[in-house]
Amino acid sequence: MKDFYKRFVKEELDEQGRLLKFELDIPDNFNFSYDVVDELARLQPDKVAILWVNEQGEEQRFTYRDLLEQSNRVANMMTAHGVKKGDFVMAVLKRHYEFWFLAYGLMKIGAILVPATNQLTPKDYIYRFKAADIKYIVCTAENDVAAKVDAAEEKYGKLSGKFITHGSREGWVDFLPEMAKFEPTHERTETNVYEPMLMYFSSGTTGQPKMVLHNYSIAAAHIITGKHWHHLDDNSLHLTVSETGWAKCAWGKMYGQFVAGATTFIYDFDRFDPDKLMQVIQDYKITSFCAPPTMYRFFIKAGVGKYDLSSIKYSCMAGEALNPAVYRRWYEYTGLKLMEGFGQTETAVIIANLYGMEPKAGSMGKPTPLYKVGLMDSDGEFVNQGEVGEIVVFGEEGKTFGLLKEYYRNPAENERAWKYGVYHTGDTAYMDKDGYYWYVGRTDDLIKASGYRIGPFEIESILMEHPAVMECAVTGAKDPIRGNVVKATIVLTKDYSPSDELVKELQTFVKRSTAPYKYPRIIEFVDELPKTVSGKIKRGEIRKHDMDRDPDEDED
Repeated sequence: MKDFYKRFVKEELDEQGRLLKFELDIPDNFNFSYDVVDELARLQPDKVAILWVNEQGEEQRFTYRDLLEQSNRVANMMTAHGVKKGDFVMAVLKRHYEFWFLAYGLMKIGAILVPATNQLTPKDYIYRFKAADIKYIVCTAENDVAAKVDAAEEKYGKLSGKFITHGSREGWVDFLPEMAKFEPTHERTETNVYEPMLMYFSSGTTGQPKMVLHNYSIAAAHIITGKHWHHLDDNSLHLTVSETGWAKCAWGKMYGQFVAGATTFIYDFDRFDPDKLMQVIQDYKITSFCAPPTMYRFFIKAGVGKYDLSSIKYSCMAGEALNPAVYRRWYEYTGLKLMEGFGQTETAVIIANLYGMEPKAGSMGKPTPLYKVGLMDSDGEFVNQGEVGEIVVFGEEGKTFGLLKEYYRNPAENERAWKYGVYHTGDTAYMDKDGYYWYVGRTDDLIKASGYRIGPFEIESILMEHPAVMECAVTGAKDPIRGNVVKATIVLTKDYSPSDELVKELQTFVKRSTAPYKYPRIIEFVDELPKTVSGKIKRGEIRKHDMDRDPDEDED
């Protein structure tokens, strides 16, 4: 429905349609399931809200009427099984469409959705069950997920409710058949916009994952994501590539896309295959697309020219910093400028190249008008243009729309995150003379060498331009003479092998593109880089590995 999103925002646009001002205008009892899903079902019951396709070619189309009825059934079913307002319910559903029924149904009864990846081990489940007192889970039978939950339950203790889909298992309730027993109507449960609604276990690059708890405002905050970053309207068919266990799903296929009027496309697959995904984009004529840079790199290597991707009118990326080479090559093949965005599990889109902006290759863009953003040094002072600082967001702890409610059960982390009265992202950047922000790295990834502060991303971006480099991570390493030097840990492409000559070639390659003090004096070739379950490179593990080789040296 055209301009439906304006019910929830106050905004100003310039003559070219570029966003100048954006402010959420939602009531205290805002609830996405009732105020968006159910209202759109009333206004346009037969419009397709979700188009779901799997690798086998099976296809399902769900209208807003379907979402209303199925979420009502879930709300009634979960209530009958003992789920109450404030209870945590874990969902491990890959890219299955049942996830949306569950998410909107739980919202209707005030229960808290806890999405998780299907890559978890029994040990991971035990940690999560204990950390949040989780008693209910809905998961897939695929990939032995339910079996791993049972193994965790043996050590953790019996869960109050286990629901399964895409298979059956003793001791589990079959989700869809059980859901069908309940009425498709449901009386509204009153909730408050500041109450908890959604929680992610954020897979940090060090330590155990933190519990990021969101209130109901996060769903409204993503209106800016769908409308002004993904640039969606009533005629859009949008695909964001993400499993439901990651916050990118909330960014790209749960909230803002529906409010903006688009149909959300879900491609349910196990292993990423660039050719299969490009074929799907071609066949279904996707109009708006968002994925991490890694996927764009694989598209380019597989051969974008083999497919007709002309249906895509807008392409975005997030999840990791964008290498300029990827930006240029995607533009050469498609004529599309990649619109980079930056945010976190804890936020909506903080910095982005919104619709109408002219992106700069490698830049995150400018702060979105949803937030007031600054760059701060470690002493709480704001830095000057061109200087590196930590990205911080102005707001009130637990009360700012679009920012996490809290790190659940972690007062020390909450205190750290809100030091000096602003929210600290832990990511660093600098701002150029035009107001564009350029990513540097995590605060704990900055390298101090030769009296300089060096961000790993710049060097990694240069190395990624060399045909020998498949993946790389840049860290600081101890040196007996210089104290600390730049080190590059590299995974080579299949056509190259480690050699002293290649080390020198790569070092020279970097020197040609940046200041001499930034080149990697140490280069190590490895078969793979250490990563979190969400695919983030664990630079801290590389540093620790280097320290373990020389335990007498202090960590940088």
